[in-house]
Amino acid sequence: MDSFWVQSAIGAIKAIAFVYDIITMPVYLVLQKPWKRRQDSRRVKAKPINQKMLVDESKYAPDDIEAKIIKNDEHELTYRTTDPPRDVHVKMLQENIDTLEKVFNYVAKTHSNKRCLGTRQILSEEDEVQPNGRVFKKYNMGDYKWRTFTEAERQAANFGRGLRELGQKPRENIVIFAETRAEWMVAAHGCFKQAMPIVTVYATLGDEGVAHCISETEVTTVITSHDLLPKFKTLLALCPNVNTIIYMEDQLHKTETTGFKEGVKVLPFNQVVKIGQDSKFESVPPKGDDVAIIMYTSGSTGTPKGVLLSHKNCIATMKGFVDMVPIYPDDVLIGFLPLAHVFELVAESVCLMTGVSIGYSTPLTLIDTSSKIRRGCKGDASVLKPTCMTSVPLILDRISKGINDKVNSGSAFRKALFKFLYQYKVKWIQRGYKTPLIDKLVFKKVAKLMGGRVRIIMSGGAPLSADTHEQIKTCLCVDLIQGYGLTETTSGATVMHERDMTYGRTGGPLTVCDIRLVNWEEGNYRITNKPYPQGEVLIGGDCVSQGYYKLPGKTNEDFFEEDGKRWFKTGDIGEVQTDGVLKIIDRKKDLVKLQAGEYVSLGKVESELKTCGIVENICVYGDPTKQFTVALVVPNLKHLEDLAERHGLQNNTYEELCSSPVMEKAILKEIADHSRKCKLQKFEVPAAITLCKEVWSPDMGLVTAAFKLKRKDIQDRYQHDINRMYAS
Repeated sequence: MDSFWVQSAIGAIKAIAFVYDIITMPVYLVLQKPWKRRQDSRRVKAKPINQKMLVDESKYAPDDIEAKIIKNDEHELTYRTTDPPRDVHVKMLQENIDTLEKVFNYVAKTHSNKRCLGTRQILSEEDEVQPNGRVFKKYNMGDYKWRTFTEAERQAANFGRGLRELGQKPRENIVIFAETRAEWMVAAHGCFKQAMPIVTVYATLGDEGVAHCISETEVTTVITSHDLLPKFKTLLALCPNVNTIIYMEDQLHKTETTGFKEGVKVLPFNQVVKIGQDSKFESVPPKGDDVAIIMYTSGSTGTPKGVLLSHKNCIATMKGFVDMVPIYPDDVLIGFLPLAHVFELVAESVCLMTGVSIGYSTPLTLIDTSSKIRRGCKGDASVLKPTCMTSVPLILDRISKGINDKVNSGSAFRKALFKFLYQYKVKWIQRGYKTPLIDKLVFKKVAKLMGGRVRIIMSGGAPLSADTHEQIKTCLCVDLIQGYGLTETTSGATVMHERDMTYGRTGGPLTVCDIRLVNWEEGNYRITNKPYPQGEVLIGGDCVSQGYYKLPGKTNEDFFEEDGKRWFKTGDIGEVQTDGVLKIIDRKKDLVKLQAGEYVSLGKVESELKTCGIVENICVYGDPTKQFTVALVVPNLKHLEDLAERHGLQNNTYEELCSSPVMEKAILKEIADHSRKCKLQKFEVPAAITLCKEVWSPDMGLVTAAFKLKRKDIQDRYQHDINRMYAS
C-alpha cells in the first residue's frame, strides 16, 4: 500500500515537472544558451600531429599552435592541444617568471595587502562526553587569521636568511617533513629565495621511509612540526648527518625539546624568522634549471624514489593549469591535502600566482561533523566558505557513500523523490542546461557541507570512477574537474575542460606538453585499435622531470630525450577519443593474464568495486595459473553492521563479523550484484573474498601516503588467505 502511494505521489510530481519544463523551456533556452555548452563539451581539445618537422616555437603565435608538428608512425601517435595560452600564462611569459622565487616576488607586489595564507585559530581543547559515555578531546575554534601577500613574502625572506645564519648554504638540500599548513608554504619559499632545494617527505610515511629520504639526500637541517618532532628522538640515530631541527609550533601546547641526541639544535620556526630579520645575507635567486624540489613518491612498488623537479618544471605545469582551470580574483581555496604531494603543491602555487587566498584545514577539522570539532562549533569549510578545493578520489568516494547512506536512511517517499530529482537534473545537464530551482530547493543543502560556495573541485592522484564523478558534480552543484599527471611530470599532463559533460575521462593535453600513445603488443593495446587508438601513455614537455635522485639506471629506463624535448614513460594505458580527450583504461603493472587467456585490469576492477557501499577498500589479486581472481576486502563498518543485522548476527564484534563465513558469502553476493551493475565481465569478478579485520593505513605499510595500494606488501601479509581462497 505504501508503495502505491509513493508511486502515485512521484507520478504527480513528474506531471508537475513536465508542465514546468514546457512553461520555462523558452526562458532557459534564451538565458542559458545550452547549445554553447554542448558545443564546448564536444569541441576537439587535441589533434594528432602527423609528420616530422622541427620548428622554433618562438616564431609562432599561439594561434599557430597546430603548425608545430612532430613525427608519427604505425607504432605511436602524438597529440597536441588546440587551445592557445590564456592571460595568466602570457603574463608569466611577459614578466619572465621562470622560477617559484619570482612567482612570490611578483605576487607580493601585485596583490600586496590582499589575504594570502590563512590559519584557523584554536581557542581551546575541551573534553566532550559522547552518548556512549566515552570522552574525546575536541577543539573550540575561532576565525581564520590571515597573512597578506606582503607579510607572507617578507616572512619567507626572513626564514630563508635565518637558515643561512644557522649554517645552511645555497644549493644544499633541506627536508620539510610536516603536515599541510601555512608555515609549510612559507618555509618552502624561504628556501627557494636562497636556492635551497627542498626535499618533501609525507607526514604519514613510516620511520624507515623518512630515514631513507633524509639519509639519501644528505641533509643536515630538517623542518618539521610540533606533532612530528617526537619521532626524531628515534629517527636521529638513523640520520647521523642531521644537526638542526626546526619545528612549527602548536597553537595550544608547548613543545618538548629535551631528550634529543646531543649536539642537535632544536629551534622553533618563529625563532628562525626572527634570526633572519637582523641578517645581512642577500637572497640567492635560483635559475630555471635548478632543482626546486626533490619530491619523494609514495612508493607503491617499494622504496620511495626522489623525483628531481626543477623550477622550470613547476612553472610549466602552473602555466598549463592556468590555461585549463577557470580562476577568479575573489576565489578562496581550502588547502588540506598533503603539500608533499605534487598535485596539491602545484595547485596552491597556481593560487598564489593568481592572487587566490588559501585557507588551511585538516581532515580532522574540515566539516562540522569532523572528529576534532566540538559540538556546536563549525568546521573549517563552514567558516572559510571556499570556492575551490582539491581532492583525491578516495575522499570523493567517501562523500558519495555518505550521500547514499543519508538518502537510504530516509523514508521510501524521500528515497523515490531524491532518485527522481537526481535523474531529472542529470538529464537536463546532459542537454546543456542548469537546474537552478531544484538546486536551490534540494542540492544546495548538500553543498552546504563544504560551506555552500564551492564552485570547482579538482581531482587528481588516481582515477575517479564515472559514478562518483557524476554524483559529486550533481549533488554538490560543482564543476568537478579531473586531471591526470604524475610526480615525474610535475602533476602535468591532461586536465578536463570545465564544460566537458562526460565522465570517466581525464581531459586533453595541457598547453605545455604533448601526449603520445605507443603500442603495447603484450597487452594488445595498439594505436590501430577501433574505435579509438590505444597504447602506453608517454608525456613530453617542460613539465617532465630531470629524473630520479641518485638512480641513473632507473632514470634512463623511464625517461628519454627526443628532438630537444624530454619524455616520460608512464606505464599507464590510455585511449584518445575522437575529441582528443585521454581516458586511462589500464596500467601495465596492474594487468594479469589468467589461465584461460583473459586479461584482467586489477586497478579497473578495484575502481569499480570501491563504489560498492559495503567496500571501504579492496585489493584484487589474480594468479596467472588460475582461471579466476580473488579479493581482499576491508568492509565499511556501518554497512557491515546493517548486513549483519539482516543475517541475525547483530551482537557480533567487527572482528567476529570479518571472520564469519556467513558474512563472507553475503558480501561476495553484494559484490557480484554490484559488478553486474558496473558491467564487469564474469572473469573480472572475484570468485572468493577474505574480509580484513584491519583498516589499511599508511602506518601499516599497506597503502602509500596517497592511499594507493602497495600490492606486494598486501600480498605478503595476506598470502595465507590468498592460498586459502584459491584452494576453496
